[in-house]
Formats: sequence, C-alpha cells, structure tokens
Amino acid sequence: MRFQPYASPDCFDESFDADGRARDQADLITQTLAGLSDGELERHQQAAEATMLDMGITFTVYGQEAGTERIFPFDIIPRVIDATEWADVERGLKQRITALNLFIDDLYNDQRSVAEGVVPRSLIEGNDALREPCRGFSPPGGVWNHVTGTDLVRDKDGTIYVLEDNLRVPSGVSYVLENREVMKRTFPTAFRGQKIAPVEDYPERLLTALQACSPLGANARVVVLTPGIFNSAYFEHSYLAQQMGAELVQGSDLTVVDDVVYMRTTKGRERVDVIYRRIDDAFLDPEVFKADSVLGVPGLMRAWRAGNVTLANAPGCGVADDKAVYAFVPEIIRFFLGEEPILANVPTYLCSKDEDREKVLAEIDGMVVKPTAESGGYGILIGPHASPAERDAAAEKIREDPAGWVAQPMLTLSTVPTIIGEDIEGRHVDLRPFILCGGDAESTYVLPGGLTRVALRKGSTVVNSSQGGGSKDTWVVDPGPPTDHAIDARDPDASAQSQSQSQD
Repeated sequence: MRFQPYASPDCFDESFDADGRARDQADLITQTLAGLSDGELERHQQAAEATMLDMGITFTVYGQEAGTERIFPFDIIPRVIDATEWADVERGLKQRITALNLFIDDLYNDQRSVAEGVVPRSLIEGNDALREPCRGFSPPGGVWNHVTGTDLVRDKDGTIYVLEDNLRVPSGVSYVLENREVMKRTFPTAFRGQKIAPVEDYPERLLTALQACSPLGANARVVVLTPGIFNSAYFEHSYLAQQMGAELVQGSDLTVVDDVVYMRTTKGRERVDVIYRRIDDAFLDPEVFKADSVLGVPGLMRAWRAGNVTLANAPGCGVADDKAVYAFVPEIIRFFLGEEPILANVPTYLCSKDEDREKVLAEIDGMVVKPTAESGGYGILIGPHASPAERDAAAEKIREDPAGWVAQPMLTLSTVPTIIGEDIEGRHVDLRPFILCGGDAESTYVLPGGLTRVALRKGSTVVNSSQGGGSKDTWVVDPGPPTDHAIDARDPDASAQSQSQSQD
C-alpha cells in the first residue's frame, strides 16, 4: 500500500481540498505518509493494533453473541486540525459550557430562564432528567458540569456545528490519551517537525479541576466511582483513576456517616471530598433515587447537599443535554452571557411543535430523527439511508409521542483519509472535545482536539464504537515553520520526549 491523496468534491475532507491538494495543516504529515515505502504504512497499522491489544484498550458491546469485550478500532493516519481554527472552537466551547452551568443552576433555583420564556416550561417540568432533590441547591462555585464531552461535526461547506452536548457521564477521553501514546510508540517518525498541541497532561488537569470544586482545594481527596468491571467504560474508569493517583471505588467501598462520605480501607475509614462518579443519577443513592440500586451509596445526596462532598458531574445536570433542550442553547447563551453564540447548532425541529412535526413527517426521507432520551447512536433513524418501512415506523412513533422526538437535516459529515483494506479512502468523522470546568471561565480547559470517531463502513455516518466506528489520534497543529526538535525514529522514548519538548 502507498499513501495517495484523493479528491472529495462532494464533502469537506479534513486533509485534502476538492482538487486533492493537501491542506496547509496536513501538508507535512501527508509528505511523511507519501514517503513511506510499500508495506510500511501497513506495518505501522499492525503494530498499533498489537499495542492496543497489549495495553488492553477495550470497550464493551452489549447483546452481541460473539462476545462483549472488543479492542477499540484504531486508524494510524491522524486527523489534523489547524491551530488557528481550533482557537475559535475552543472559545466557543468555553462560552457554551459557561452558559450551560448558569442555566442548570438557574433551573434548580430562580428559574428566570423559564419565567422569561427562554426555554419552555413544559420542556423542563416534564423532563425525566430533572431531579427534584436538586432543587434549591447550588454546588461549590456553581459548577454542575465539571467534565463535558461536546460532539462537533463539520458540514460539506466547512462549517463546524455542535451536534450535541454530553453533560452526564461523558466517556471517551481515555482513548484520546491512549491513541496519542500508541502513535508515539508505533509511528514516532510521523511527529517529526510537527508542532502539535499536547494532550498528555489531561489527567493532571482533571484532578486540579475536581479539587478546585472542593473547599479543601488541592488537599481534597478524590475518588473515581465506577459501577464495576462489566461497565462498557470500565477501562476508562480505571485508567483515569490510575493516571490521577486517585482511588477507584465501587459503591460498596463508600459509606456515609453524619452526612460525611468515607472510604473503607485496610487502615479504617478515610474521608472522601470529591467523587468523580461514572454511574448514572438513578443509581447514585438508593435513599433518594432507585431504592434497589446496589451501585450507589445510601446517604450520598444528603452529604452532597450538606456541602461535605463534591459530586462530579453533579446530579441533575442531564436536564441540559436533553436533545430538545439543545435547540434552545443559542438563546441560553444570549440570555445568560449577553453574547452571540460562537459555535452554531445544527438546525433542529421539535416534534412536539405542530409546525415542526408536520415538516419532519413531510421530509423524513431527508432527516435524521432522534429520540430525546437515547444516547450512543441507538434509536436514530437516518432518513436517506432508511427503507420506506423504517421511515413509516418512525413516523408512527413520532405521532404517538411527539415530545419524545427531534429531527435535524442530514449533514454531509467531513471525511479523513483512513486505511480500508489495501486502500486509503475517505471516511466520515465527528469530534468529541472534552471541557473541564473548575469554577470560573478563566479556569475552564479544553483538551486540544479530543476524540475523533470515524465511521469505518463506507458511506456510514454512525461513528459510535458500539455501531461499528473506530477512532484516530487528533492533532491540533500549527502549520508554521517546522520545529527545531527532530525525532529519532530509532528511539521511541527519545522521540516522545522530543515531541513533548516541542509542544510546550
């Protein structure tokens, strides 16, 4: 296999323009790939897959007879983003999460945004993610969303849109970090001369953000609360705990005494100040939510409301990532910040509105129809790719439960060069940057690039790993003059060190 440029006149390609010329930020990596000898790119790809296996980088797919544990599919050709463009994206993400934190705090307290008609009251009061035990409370610093994964897509005209906000228990950041590590180990020469924004310090920044939302600050004890080894994201839970130097715990490891959370250890009980929880609201506290939950901790909500423990993300924040609430985020930004949104939403039709519903039903063959309560790509109808019977079934569901559905026009997602068999082909991608909020806009941090998910099936736009997608390393690159730090391909450790120096 030899790396060959290609033209994508029907969509925006992240590496090549419509004539097949490399974009500025991708020029250097394109030259590197084109200069490889026959079979060399395949050897790098095979080495990357073997490393993934050795490192145990997996995810879980439920309901599959062939087994649930899978190696996360990875493509060795990186996705490259221009640093100047990324600066605008970063500003937009910071603006968005600042407004959403203010919005959530308002929902559980004054509800000015509801009273003044920014968001319909029916959309909030009837929302399954609204948590009554959170009313009348504000967490430290007013931070409800400490960790956010916001999905971005680029349309065929090059415009970047926010596809959705993931504010509950967003996952995937461990793959960002491991993808970079695998690239360094198996393809160090790809980094030569590149000025790439670093991602390796994310765990340290995560720990700092979590501790900043505790009265004890840097002295706060942080734990990661996991449902256990059978959860689809358990690899990430254990990985982040290890990288932060935090304890990985399950609900049975914690207890609440006098509204204070303690961790059981071989030396006795030790107080816990911050819980980075990776379980859903409903399972957090059997005294308040699901009474039969064995994953949570009885009394946890009492300790939280007493101010004795910080829960990240805070319970109840999922009300703001509802797919119907999403349509109002631009107005939420204007209301709370007095600013125009930097990043645009995908146009969204609420089937609960008569006019919107009729438009969706009339044009369903060109729409992406989504259930408001689902995630992970489940329940979505992609109109142009669906059969008439599937579209008819979706239309009937919309008529039966209009409030449970939204629809968006079908976008032509951007593509990236991807190894497909013995060829290089364009495949559709999205991007999930991760945003950390430690109490104010100045301390908000956006991980450069984030998780690029790629739809490995030809023509598919469903990028979720559970639906056949994979991932790539994502480079935010300054395409200016090459860095002075060269990389020695014979010494991966030295090359990684050199790359780190060039990024600082």
